[in-house]
Amino acid sequence: MPANSNYKNIPVVLIYNINPEWTKKEKEEVVKLSEELKDALAEESHPVELLALEDDNIELLLTPFNPLECIVFNWCESMPGADHSEWLVAKKLEEMGFTFTGAASKALALAQDKYRVKKILDETTVPSPAWEIVHSPRVNNWGKYPAIVKPVNEHCSEGISSDSVALNHEELKIIIREIVERYRQTVLVEDFIDGREFHVTLWGNEEIEMLPVAEMDFSFFPCVKDRLCTYESKFVAGTKHYEKIKTLLPAPLSEDEKVSLEKVCKDAYLATGCRDYARFDVRLRDGIFYVLDVNPNADISADASMACAAQIAGLSYGQMASRIVRLAAKRHPVWAAKVKDNT
Repeated sequence: MPANSNYKNIPVVLIYNINPEWTKKEKEEVVKLSEELKDALAEESHPVELLALEDDNIELLLTPFNPLECIVFNWCESMPGADHSEWLVAKKLEEMGFTFTGAASKALALAQDKYRVKKILDETTVPSPAWEIVHSPRVNNWGKYPAIVKPVNEHCSEGISSDSVALNHEELKIIIREIVERYRQTVLVEDFIDGREFHVTLWGNEEIEMLPVAEMDFSFFPCVKDRLCTYESKFVAGTKHYEKIKTLLPAPLSEDEKVSLEKVCKDAYLATGCRDYARFDVRLRDGIFYVLDVNPNADISADASMACAAQIAGLSYGQMASRIVRLAAKRHPVWAAKVKDNT
């Protein structure tokens, strides 16, 4: 995308969280990734301040900054010390009057609750796997197998492993009992779509664009229980899912399939209130694309699927990040007038 002096000098305050319970190695990794993003934005001529949120006092952290003079790049996954609190960071930013990248607090809170997401997808006729909410192993009406069992309030595949897939009623009861005992949460039971899986990044607001689609290749795994993206596949190097799931980018899709996939994901993007960018996990069975998960404020690390998709589309890491800033700037009381329609 062409350079333009109307947006190149937008000041950015990049905030990320450091949680007290993390190991030293985990903290160092997050700092490294945040510095990479800062450097990428700086290469696009953005003045950047990098701030670590290490407690819940975000007001103090941002005291030196005027909301009229900058865009906050919100790269916080939670409020330190509070579970399931990604939405709370956005809420604080809203209350302080900052314009920030990514989804609003309402959409982030929604995405944390799989039950509410499923209801909205059903209400807006976005295809998603058949589902049921259960509170105990006494589940009597479920009859679709294989089934997958998920804790309703976790994210990033937390609680998802090969053992999450049930092939019969007895296995289903065991898995539900284990998740209820471990997470103390309601459980989501879904029809396990044993088909091709895609990670689809959309970005934009007035005009929403689909970046090149990534496909997760499960061909190494003969057992249906292994054909899924687990927590280990994302975060635990050396495990079979981390090492053996291959990514096909761009995914081999026909033009008709791309059109159908894009429509399903755009409908989900709008239905769930996504903003600026989001990623959707989708599976294909019998010609129908089913939305498995909605990820507003998806991972934008340099090696994550969104950055890789942007690279296939011809954008550097910095160009991708700068475009996200420009999308947010269109909501800014000052910068909106200076940002042209080249986002």
